[in-house]
Amino acid sequence: MSGAGPDVLAAVARHRLVPVITLDEPRHARPLLDALTAGGLPCAEVTFRTAAAAEGLREMAAAAAEAGGQAGGGALIGAGSVLRAEQVDQAVQAGARFIVTPGLSPAVLRACAEHAVPVIPGVATATEICAALDSGISTVKLFPAEPLGGLNLISALRGPFPDVRFVPTGGIGAELLPDYLACPAVAAVGGSWMASRSLIQQERFAEITALTADAVAVARG
Repeated sequence: MSGAGPDVLAAVARHRLVPVITLDEPRHARPLLDALTAGGLPCAEVTFRTAAAAEGLREMAAAAAEAGGQAGGGALIGAGSVLRAEQVDQAVQAGARFIVTPGLSPAVLRACAEHAVPVIPGVATATEICAALDSGISTVKLFPAEPLGGLNLISALRGPFPDVRFVPTGGIGAELLPDYLACPAVAAVGGSWMASRSLIQQERFAEITALTADAVAVARG
């Protein structure tokens, strides 16, 4: 892991929220970043679930760099739903500053290490957490969080893994956010409710700003 890795993960933990974004059209990337930033959350995980993902991530990362006046900029843009090593290559080339995976893939972890880009691998079991720790990774994504048991599972895992921080994602919305953020083992919460695919497609960016601002208020409260 690169020296930048801990800094990026610390920034994610400071935001406490990771909007999980699905882009169908790259032209939505810049207004979406503006909407998230206006809501107080200059951070996004662009999922590699559509043909537009890489170009959308590139547009968002470029906008972040322009706003920040330096490579990477002030906003924190990462790639999510990364399943294969070649997707790590695409994401890094597009400007991703971190990688998020739905599961723990040794090939993806190796590719992230080669690129010196921090990765938050998805885990669902204690065995997978052990594998992450063996790779030097102590911040993991619990996915799908709610179907797996949510906070009850995190509480159970805290015993044998007191130094692991979780980014629970999957089935979490605004109503569950306060409880998750109150858990000391939770570094940040990922979710799509702040900027859902339908809101983006319909270009309802003012609503995205409002939903983001509400979530940020909970995170800061």
